[in-house]
Amino acid sequence: MSPASAASRGCFITGTDTDAGKTTVTAALLRALLEYGLESDPANSFEARAIKPVQTGCEPGEDANPAAPDVKRYSEALRGLSLPDAAQPRASALRCFRPACSPHLAAQAAGEHLDARELALACRAEVCKANFTLIEGAGGAHVPLNDEEDMLDLMAALDFPVLLVVSNKLGCINHALLTLDALAARGLRGAGMILCRTVPDRAGEEILRADNAAVLARKGAERGFPVLAELPFLPDLDAPSSEERERAWARLSALLRDAARHMICSCSGEIAKQSLAADELLAFDRDHIWHPYAPAAPGPKVWEAVSAAGARIRLRDGREVVDGMSSWWCAALGYRRPELIRALTEQAARMPHVMFGGLTHQPAVTLAEKLLALAPAGLNNVFFADSGSISVEAAIKMALQYWQAAGKPGKTRLAALRGAYHGDTCGAMSVCDPVTGMHHLFSGILPRQLFLERPSCRFDQAFEPASFAQTEQTLRREAATLAALIVEPVVQGAGGMWFYHPEYLRRLRAVCDEAGILLIADEIATGFGRTGKLFASEWAEISPDIMCLGKALTGGTMTLSAVLTSHRVADAISRPKAEGLPGAFMHGPTFMGSPLACAVARAAVDALLASAWQEHVARLERRLAEGLAPCRNIPGVRDVRALGAIGVVETEHPVNTEKMQDFFVRQGVWIRPFNRTVYVMPPFITPDADADLLTRSICLAFAQGMHL
Repeated sequence: MSPASAASRGCFITGTDTDAGKTTVTAALLRALLEYGLESDPANSFEARAIKPVQTGCEPGEDANPAAPDVKRYSEALRGLSLPDAAQPRASALRCFRPACSPHLAAQAAGEHLDARELALACRAEVCKANFTLIEGAGGAHVPLNDEEDMLDLMAALDFPVLLVVSNKLGCINHALLTLDALAARGLRGAGMILCRTVPDRAGEEILRADNAAVLARKGAERGFPVLAELPFLPDLDAPSSEERERAWARLSALLRDAARHMICSCSGEIAKQSLAADELLAFDRDHIWHPYAPAAPGPKVWEAVSAAGARIRLRDGREVVDGMSSWWCAALGYRRPELIRALTEQAARMPHVMFGGLTHQPAVTLAEKLLALAPAGLNNVFFADSGSISVEAAIKMALQYWQAAGKPGKTRLAALRGAYHGDTCGAMSVCDPVTGMHHLFSGILPRQLFLERPSCRFDQAFEPASFAQTEQTLRREAATLAALIVEPVVQGAGGMWFYHPEYLRRLRAVCDEAGILLIADEIATGFGRTGKLFASEWAEISPDIMCLGKALTGGTMTLSAVLTSHRVADAISRPKAEGLPGAFMHGPTFMGSPLACAVARAAVDALLASAWQEHVARLERRLAEGLAPCRNIPGVRDVRALGAIGVVETEHPVNTEKMQDFFVRQGVWIRPFNRTVYVMPPFITPDADADLLTRSICLAFAQGMHL
């Protein structure tokens, strides 16, 4: 079995509770795996290992290092085997603490901190040293690691199949099914269940145990957790005689031999099946599926993502890449946030969807309350839509309907900035840059809007009043026909990641007020902390008439957008002065106010506000600015800049996206350049080491001339 396949070979072992017997099962399974290897591998090259990520209740060992009791149990199970010398120890504990208590308490007592992702990385480094690795958790699935994370977070970060050890006793069905549901809610795969007896048999319990086994076999199979073995109580495991103990371990190992064989063979078969399935999947994708801004067939090179956790995406081949894009800027909180998954599953179980026409529900109402409480003053009404582009469409229609309702139907045009990007639907396309944007092919069918020169005043330099003069003159001259001006506050995103001075935005607000033009702030990309302020409009201390939100609104979990308006706009549309108008906003998506999306968004906003997001964004800004600085002196680079959790290297000429992306994946990062920008917008939780890997990979790409 090749080392290349070792990274994905193994399972995580947890129990229904602390005394379920998982340490004994882990030890006996380790022995069974090694015995299987001795029988099936004539070269004796098969290696199995057991590791304990966190061990409490340790005592000082002979070499002054803590002696882990569970590791001693593993070693004891192997004493009777004639094993070849191993290059690596077959059992080890990664973090050891003396107090015999929950991991988070033991770590606190030692003045240390346990982090699920760090533990997962340490486990993965160990897993690569063997053909098959058993990873035993501490206690059950919800045992805390720290104040915010528990064993489920470690399992999710590892994303290995999970073996559940169940003590076959009264109440075990309830405990087992609750644990299986918790595992399923985190998207974890099943290796199976093992039932064991941890106390001596008592008369009259045979029927109970048999029924437990039958129910769990049926319900476990339905959930992808088949029962692999039923183990008796073996008191001789702790007998005073070494011969008795050896016979007991040998018997237990024999009882688990089929389970070990199943785990190895199913894992090997799964790897082969996944490899074949991956080839077929990519071939079908290449021939039949469109990707963004790409041909249908043959499509561009793509990689299959199989899971994501924290700030990383795992690919089918086992590699993890640091996500520098936050999945197009929406996964600001990172992936697999337990509070978002919990909100999603709880709402799905209660009411996944109802129409919003004539009905309302708590997720939509409480989300609207939160958004209005956070938004700039003066925004009082919320319209929920499906996506960012649709929110821009709704905002444009609001502006046009507002002026009709106000008795000025001649105000039918929109103003936008050069370099703007507001979405891919028709109305949104009409306010995207008509020359350098992506939609010039459709210019013949789009409304003719007014485009103002892109702000030339950089965010990080002193504002030059003269730079605004032409914009002001144009807006005042065209005011009679302008319904609204739409802008991306402070940061122009897909139009070049350009950061302009907040004073420019402040002056736009003043001119719009004086000239009678509505101001629409497209905060789809900048909202919820990306620039260092909760909303980018705050840099200029202004409040728009209409504000569009999306992307990070749901923490990247699902699609939802919101359009916030002033009472003036909402009241005019609802009570028009002109006759023959409906007195209602004429827009209503089928999935408007989706309970699922609103519930997740509510949890995402709460999670953001409860986090130290300002500190995280400020830290990332420093890290990105320093890490990308070496690119300044490379030929072909026009500019390097950073603002909030955004870092940009702008080039003189468009880069080869596919070539650079392939290079970045080889470096272990996910960065997708666009046109003349190689940029990163990582999740706020991205640790320093991963942020440094992002910037180091970009610098290496430029040093090797990948942009030329």
